[in-house]
Amino acid sequence: MESINEKWTNTINTVTIGATKENGGSRGSTVTIGGETTLPFLHFEGQIPHRPALALDVIDYNPDDWPEVLKSPYADVLGDPTAWAEKCEKEYGADLICLRLQSLHPDWGDTAPEKAAETVAAVLKATTIPLIIWGCDSPEKDNLALPLCAQAAAGENCLIGFATEDNYKTLAVACLADKHKIVAQSPIDINIAKQVNILISEMGFNPSDIIIDPNTGALGYGIEYTYSIMERIRLAGLSGDKMMAMPMICDVGADAWRAKEAKALKENFPEWGSEKVRGPLWEAMTAVLLLQSGGDLINLRHPEALNKVREQIEVLMGGGDWGV
Repeated sequence: MESINEKWTNTINTVTIGATKENGGSRGSTVTIGGETTLPFLHFEGQIPHRPALALDVIDYNPDDWPEVLKSPYADVLGDPTAWAEKCEKEYGADLICLRLQSLHPDWGDTAPEKAAETVAAVLKATTIPLIIWGCDSPEKDNLALPLCAQAAAGENCLIGFATEDNYKTLAVACLADKHKIVAQSPIDINIAKQVNILISEMGFNPSDIIIDPNTGALGYGIEYTYSIMERIRLAGLSGDKMMAMPMICDVGADAWRAKEAKALKENFPEWGSEKVRGPLWEAMTAVLLLQSGGDLINLRHPEALNKVREQIEVLMGGGDWGV
C-alpha cells in the first residue's frame, strides 16, 4: 500500500549559536538547530538535519532555594558561575551553557549591571562551548545589563534573552550591534509569539536570527496547553508563515523543579519514591515531551536529566534502543 505523506511548503529556519576563531569568536564548537522540513522526528516525511541541543543552567549566585537533590551535583561550585560553567562543559557534557543572571533582580541581590558583564566575560574565558545569556526578568535591570553583556560577548554569537512584546527594543538593538541571536518570549500565546517576531524583525533583525521561547510549563502543570501552542507554531512555520518559522527553546529546568512532584522529600510523600530518582526523571520527561512538540533547544538543570534526554534524542533521531 502506498503511504500518504504530508508535504510542507516551508522550512524551519536554521540558527547557529557560537563563533569559532575562524568566525571571529573563541568557541571550540558551535551549535546549529532548526532546518526541519517536517514535524518532529517524522523522518519518513522530511528532513531533520540537526539534533535538538541541550544546555545546562548556571546561576550567577548560590541558589539556596534549590532542593538538595538538584544542588548536590554542583556542591563544589555553587556561588562560582565560572567554575560551575566549566563543570557543565567538561564533566557533564552540555552542548551549551545557559548563564542566568538572576542576581541582577532587585529581589535576588540587585547586583550592578557591570558585574553581570564581568561574569559573562569570565564564563566565556573559562569555557569553549556556546553561551546563552539569560536575563533576570526585571525589565528595568535587564535593559541596563544585557546591552553591557552583549558588548562583553561581542564576536561570540551568543543567544541572549529575552525580548517580550512590551520590552524588546533595547535588547534587539544590543543584539544587532554586537551580532548575537535573540530569544523572543511570549506567554504561551501563538498570536503574541508571532507579534513579538514581527516587532523584532521591523527593527532590522533577520528572522533567521530569532529563536522563539513559548514559555513552556512543566509536566503536570498545564503542559498539554503548552504542547498545543508549540505544535501550532510549528505547523504554521512549516505551512509558510515566515514569522512562525523559527526554532523553539524550552526553559525546562526552571519550570520542572518548581513542581512539588520533582522536589518533595521522600519522607513527606513516601509513596512517590526517592526524590533522587523522581526529580531528574520529572525534568527529563518534561523535556522529551516538549521535544516532540517542536522544541529544538532545551535548558536543563540536573546532569542526570541531560543524560536521559540525550539518550532519547538518540532514539528519536533513528539510533539506539528504547531503554529504561
